[in-house]
Amino acid sequence: MHVPALNVLTQADPELAGLIQGEAERQHDTLRMIASENYVSQAVLEATGTVLTNKYSEGYPGKRYYEGQKFIDPIEELAIARAKSVFGVDHANVQPYSGSPANLAVYMALAKPGDTIMGMALPMGGHLTHGWSVSATGAWFRAVQYTVRREDGRIDFDEVRDIALRERPKIIFSGGTAIPRTIDFPRFAEIAREVDAVLVADIAHIAGLIAGGAHPSPVGHAEVISTTTHKTLRGPRGAMLMSDEKHAKALDKAVFPGLQGGPHNHTTAGIAVALGEASKPEFRTYAHQVVANARALADALIERGFDLVSGGTDNHLILLDLTSKSIGGKPVARALDRAGIETNYNTVPYDTRKPFDPSGVRLGTPALTTRGLTESQMPQVADWISRAVDAAIKDDEAVLDTIAAEVRELLAGYPMPGWH
Repeated sequence: MHVPALNVLTQADPELAGLIQGEAERQHDTLRMIASENYVSQAVLEATGTVLTNKYSEGYPGKRYYEGQKFIDPIEELAIARAKSVFGVDHANVQPYSGSPANLAVYMALAKPGDTIMGMALPMGGHLTHGWSVSATGAWFRAVQYTVRREDGRIDFDEVRDIALRERPKIIFSGGTAIPRTIDFPRFAEIAREVDAVLVADIAHIAGLIAGGAHPSPVGHAEVISTTTHKTLRGPRGAMLMSDEKHAKALDKAVFPGLQGGPHNHTTAGIAVALGEASKPEFRTYAHQVVANARALADALIERGFDLVSGGTDNHLILLDLTSKSIGGKPVARALDRAGIETNYNTVPYDTRKPFDPSGVRLGTPALTTRGLTESQMPQVADWISRAVDAAIKDDEAVLDTIAAEVRELLAGYPMPGWH
């Protein structure tokens, strides 16, 4: 059953309660390997399900437009203090609703429509909000974008510097959604200083790894840091902006009143809980285990004949290139889902297939690490993936059902936060 229990909801709306119970059971029985997903603790679940959702709090602590903030202000101040402590930053704003609005606030604070901005191209592993054409950021700003090298899937900093010198962007974004290697923040900072651009580090995927010391921090290199609060950080679905003192006021003003109304106080409470957890020694152990699991899984997949973008991983993320398997990422992701392994299909650099039917599958190890799996289980996971891909090629659904049963059997021995 779902934990916390849904007793009142079950009586009031049994249909909805049944769907939530079903999702909780699915999360328990499935090897969840979408790189942007994780499990939050029961404490985070409880914080986000409180009466804090009843309260309106436009403004910032001590400067609200509504009364009754006696307890709300300390909650937000606690989340801010913990963010500053965990990441070692001068300033933190915990109000952005999610990662995309947080990035929009960065643009609003630092640029004007039509200004030149720079980020990694979406097909190379970047994010929509780093200036891709279908995003508002690509429509409202003059976006120029860098790529990765064909031969090794790594960022070509000579290209980054050449583009920056030629285009003189006001903002340079580092980070993305499908980057399996360590982000070299010092190199980005050097280029940004050379062209007088503000460096923004989008650490949404790796925030938990940074907090746990398993990935280098952008602090001291990037003037502005944007992140979601879920993914590797294991908080609720929200976001934060962090910065040096110089950019603090402009960022706060861009979040509110620039883009948002009242913050979601129940989410702020959940963020505070997650940041408190991230400050503990066991979180550091978890973060390093995420990376160890990803590397072990990458090695096991390579042994089974898979091609990985960049040849492996330094973090939580693996990007499979299925071109040599003569099958697309979409049918493989669906086959894996049937086999009890949840992933997402994804473009790979220089993909020859369409974005909705790309050549890749993105894998991540945060959620399975939270469940307690270690390097010793990664060869088994790789074997399941390999068998599922073969079954997808042969359209053998019986094999997929067999794998799903084996996955359930393994996961029965690993407790899940939110399900008992």
